[in-house]
Amino acid sequence: MRGGGAEIPVLSFPAKVVGFSRGKKGSSNSDLQPFLSLFVKAKAPCEKRLARSWDSKPLNYSPDDAMYLFRPVQYFNMERNVIKKIKSVRTTKKIKRIIEKDRQLISSSYTRGYPLVIDKGLGANIWDIEGNKYIDFTSGIAVANVGHCNPDVAEAVRKQTQKILHNASTDFYNEIEIELAEKLADVTPGNFPKRIFFTNSGTETVECAFKLARWYKKRPRIISFLGAFHGRTFGSMTLSASKLVHRDHFSPLVPGVTHAPYPYCYRCPVGEEGYPQCKYECLKYLEEQILTRVVPPDEVAGIIVEPVQGENGYIVPPRDFHKKLKKMCKKHGFLYIADEIQTGFCRSGKWFASDVFGVQPDIICLAKAIAGGLPMGACVSRRKIMTWPKGSHANTFGGNPVACSASLAAIEFMRKNKLWKNAEKLGRFGLKYLRDLQNEVKLIGDIRGLGLMIGIELVRYKKTKEPAHRETVDALNRAFKKGLLLLSAGTSTVRLAPPLVITKEEFEQGLNILADVLKKVK
Repeated sequence: MRGGGAEIPVLSFPAKVVGFSRGKKGSSNSDLQPFLSLFVKAKAPCEKRLARSWDSKPLNYSPDDAMYLFRPVQYFNMERNVIKKIKSVRTTKKIKRIIEKDRQLISSSYTRGYPLVIDKGLGANIWDIEGNKYIDFTSGIAVANVGHCNPDVAEAVRKQTQKILHNASTDFYNEIEIELAEKLADVTPGNFPKRIFFTNSGTETVECAFKLARWYKKRPRIISFLGAFHGRTFGSMTLSASKLVHRDHFSPLVPGVTHAPYPYCYRCPVGEEGYPQCKYECLKYLEEQILTRVVPPDEVAGIIVEPVQGENGYIVPPRDFHKKLKKMCKKHGFLYIADEIQTGFCRSGKWFASDVFGVQPDIICLAKAIAGGLPMGACVSRRKIMTWPKGSHANTFGGNPVACSASLAAIEFMRKNKLWKNAEKLGRFGLKYLRDLQNEVKLIGDIRGLGLMIGIELVRYKKTKEPAHRETVDALNRAFKKGLLLLSAGTSTVRLAPPLVITKEEFEQGLNILADVLKKVK
């Protein structure tokens, strides 16, 4: 299953499956007739049912949106209209009113970069409550890999909600949870027996891995990396070393965690010129300084690492870094724990970034894209590791049947449509586009990426590499006003993480908007 997949299928679903809002009274579906005729030509199996659904109750989506939902041609070869001209987005009174209520009612710890109030999403697009349409280069922080409101996922959720919503998997058995565990054991790296613990988020998954490593090795210490982000609960927060705001006034943290330098080659943490001149000085520092002078190796349970650092700015290490790190783990008897929460599920150009780097983790942390947008996570380990006693670790909602159904549908959609191929192809295109742009824009200091996770680090002066934080914020706001959604990472990096179903036309249009913005930011 991991290496291949069937040909991209014809996808066709009735409108009622997705549950979008209906059009206003008196609206017409005449614009959709050309698309319905395509189903007749393609002999779609449910064309009559589709026709009835559209004729009786037209939806308020445009013809090109219908084209996405009910495509009678192969997924990545279809003809789709993209946004021809994007009007400058205005913050209306309605939007301001909602934002003010949010400020009064929702935790002030949330970070909001610009005044986007979302109404709906479809594929690689987002609409706000005023009907403005955006190209999404965020995927809800790398969650919507299969696209917003994926019809396969929506249908799986609809069917499961008619059976049971919750069954307390820690106390009772459910076949769908077993089916998903089998699927995850199949697609994750390593052809060996595995066990899975289901969670509700990335940070909970990391907490599970942290506890499991300590329990299995009977050792108290864990090594993480500078720049890492693993979550905001106490264990995962302790493992993180990304921003001070994550730790400020939350001490004391969990004891026994030590941070080593990560190969951030554009800004070498050990003062070298970067790879390959450094000859993996980061690993030498870990071996010859930390494990020799600070941390006794026989007290270390494992090393947790992001294959590509996410929140620190999409930092891609040299290709052999993880193999050498895994070799070090084997030498000292450490568990190699991969945090694939942001890199997983085809975003890297493979099923998992560990596949790209040629390593097989002992424990893998999963979340974000695992369930097509529903909250879910999973800790996957070698079977011999996850043998802890009953009651030593559990939760209430892990393995929720609705989330499991969504996850199965999302993973199958990735497999059938070979999303890793689109991520790898568009990722190469994006890197070339941006590196060409780098020659024109003085603000761009570094371009890096793997698949469809690309970082554009902005600096005020290329020689000094002074971070351009204010300029990064300005770029994100300018892009938003032109209809492109972006997020930052690290100190001054613009990150690109669009849904993996995005077409080349949409992706290129988004890049064109970004290029125009970066040329104007001063």
